[in-house]
Amino acid sequence: MSDALRNSRTPHHWIDADAGPVVRPYAMTRGRTAHDSGHRLDLIALVVPDASAADPRHDQTLSPEHVEIVERCGGAPQSIAELAAGLDLPVGVVRVLVGDLVDDELVHVTRPVPPAELPDVSILREVINGLRAL
Repeated sequence: MSDALRNSRTPHHWIDADAGPVVRPYAMTRGRTAHDSGHRLDLIALVVPDASAADPRHDQTLSPEHVEIVERCGGAPQSIAELAAGLDLPVGVVRVLVGDLVDDELVHVTRPVPPAELPDVSILREVINGLRAL
């Protein structure tokens, strides 16, 4: 049997999309599972590109994933969860990559308001009832 015929019958297990990513997530973060400076990045924290930052595509120190995160946030701020879903990466990896971008001052993160700082619902109801009574 010729090599060409044998190769045509051999299943190509690692060529299709089901094989998964070519680069493992921990390789994108250089083995880090958390960011060094300890930025607290909630799933709903919004990532906003810094207006004064240069075009990330020209920065040779950034990975393609870093550049894509900045570009995805360019149109509208995106949450950590949205970025992870859009990039098809684990949330932990996106947190590390966004932390790198914060350190490089290419993006900034707006954190959600903690529940303890939100106004009490009963106070808001009393204000609405008071306004209706006017």
